[in-house]
Amino acid sequence: MEPGRVQAAHQSLHHLVANAEWSDEAVLAAVRRQVLPAMERHGAIRAWIVDDTGFPKKGMQSVGVARQYCGQLGKQDNCQVAVSLSVANDHASLPLAYRLYLPESWANDPFRRGKAGVPDTVIFETKPRIALAQIRAARDAGVPPAAVLTDAGYGVDTDFRDGITELGLLYVVGIQSSTSVWPPGTAPLPPKRWRGQGRPPSLIRRDPKHQPVSVKELAQALPKRAWRRVTWREGTNTKLASRFAAVRVRPAHRDYNRTTPRPEEWCLIEWPNGETEPTKYWFSTLPADTRLRDLVDLAKLRWRIERDYQELKQELGLGHYEGRGWRGFHHHATLTIAAYGFLISERETIPPSAPRRHPRIEVPALSDGYRPRGSAHSA
Repeated sequence: MEPGRVQAAHQSLHHLVANAEWSDEAVLAAVRRQVLPAMERHGAIRAWIVDDTGFPKKGMQSVGVARQYCGQLGKQDNCQVAVSLSVANDHASLPLAYRLYLPESWANDPFRRGKAGVPDTVIFETKPRIALAQIRAARDAGVPPAAVLTDAGYGVDTDFRDGITELGLLYVVGIQSSTSVWPPGTAPLPPKRWRGQGRPPSLIRRDPKHQPVSVKELAQALPKRAWRRVTWREGTNTKLASRFAAVRVRPAHRDYNRTTPRPEEWCLIEWPNGETEPTKYWFSTLPADTRLRDLVDLAKLRWRIERDYQELKQELGLGHYEGRGWRGFHHHATLTIAAYGFLISERETIPPSAPRRHPRIEVPALSDGYRPRGSAHSA
């Protein structure tokens, strides 16, 4: 509209993203208030999904860049990593929170912090601690509660799982094959008997003959009847299905520092036909009467976060920000998520999802004497 002001408009937009003092949290809250009702018209929120995503970087000057695992590359390399929390149902999913992970090499470097504009309130935190803070903020904001889903990068963190439980939420979280558990019907030994001197023993214990097992060992010892084939959704070419088992166990990680055993929860295991060993494991605090099919369905709902990141990066430019500062990194992500939320809220107004808004146009009947122009019998 104003060709002579293109440069000025570009500078204004750059200032809005890189430097302007507006709140990412306030904008994301506004997006949430706008989009959640549109999602919930298609069903209740079924899950809160925690994940992180990486952005490969060639140089080392952009805020938070370090040599670390980058999911986009599938290996360790120079990249930025952001932690996010999304809500999902069967219709859509929406990121609610998004924060850059700041490695210790950055968090403890005043010069680089100052140059990148990292706020003084930001200290080093592990990814599970960042995610737990996001979950707590979502709960406090009144987001409809649902089970928390994560991969093993978060699920193996016992404090993270305990934190979710303390917030009154359930979870289905990935774990590693080496995670230790007490199999069904077993538990740690009770505290040693008090001999009348000193403080009475209070810690549960184990001995050389009474030890927990890894979830891999547990899976390999299960009888054939424990395994069932479960289909969880339609794939691109066929239905997605695999072989699963679920057993009630007690997580055992460092429980010798506790006075009571950990409560029982589900251990869900996937062992596809043709594989020499199980491929995936989960812990879940869903109720003890939960059906295997429902456990699998919820665990597999985490795929939606992969779709989120794919669309945010490829279609909306989440990974295209070239600035180096803390504020610009988060402003760019917030505006991208806002655009994504707008598309979700407008999806139901676009055919074929949109309801029919106009009456069907009826073709008028032709008279008995009508003859098409040019026909042999036309006048």
